[in-house]
Formats: sequence, C-alpha cells, structure tokens
Amino acid sequence: MTTILPVSSILLVTGFGLALIGLCCILLHRHLLRIIIGSSLFGTGLHIVIVATGYVTGGTAPIIDRALGPAEPGRAIDPVPSALVVTAIVIGFAVTAVMLAYAIRLHSARKTFDIGAFTESKW
Repeated sequence: MTTILPVSSILLVTGFGLALIGLCCILLHRHLLRIIIGSSLFGTGLHIVIVATGYVTGGTAPIIDRALGPAEPGRAIDPVPSALVVTAIVIGFAVTAVMLAYAIRLHSARKTFDIGAFTESKW
C-alpha cells in the first residue's frame, strides 16, 4: 500500500531541515562567511515553513469565480503567508547584504574571517 505525502508535509520537513542546517552553521562554525550563509539558510527554511502553513491540499487561488464558488471558501489557499514571505525575502536580502558588507569591512581591518580575532574589540 503506497501513501502519497501531502505537499504541505514535504514543504514543512524541507523547511525545518533547512532551518536546522542553518542553525547548525550559525552555532558551530567560527568563519564569518559561513555564519552569514547559515543565517540565510535559516531564514529560507522559515520562509518555506510559513508558505507551507497557508497551503491547502487541492485548494485554488482565493479568487471567487467558476473554480471557487462563494459557498466553498475552505478550498482557497491562504494568501497572507505568501505575502508575508515575499516581504520577508526582501528584508532578508537587505540584512544579508549588510552582513556581507560588514564582514568585508572586518576582513579589511583584521585580514581574517575568524570570529576569534574579533573578541578583543572593546566598545
């Protein structure tokens, strides 16, 4: 007997897997660029999880027409998580760009990407 997994379950597992990989990169590596990549992976995994929460198996676009009548609103896919993720992607891109610019400035000052070299910095 074969059971087909719903798309939302596959997306949830994939999203949480990416988020876990990103969190491990952030916590276990001491190289600044790997930490930034881990942060991006973590954010991407959470974006996939948020989109998966709004997915409805067999659902259609939330436009009332012949495909979705006014009597069946439960078949519509929720558009709010998708809109939030689009905004979060833009914000994540800007944050990643700022982190990379900061990493380049730190590398030009210390000639290394190892975060151990920045521990003696004082305010």
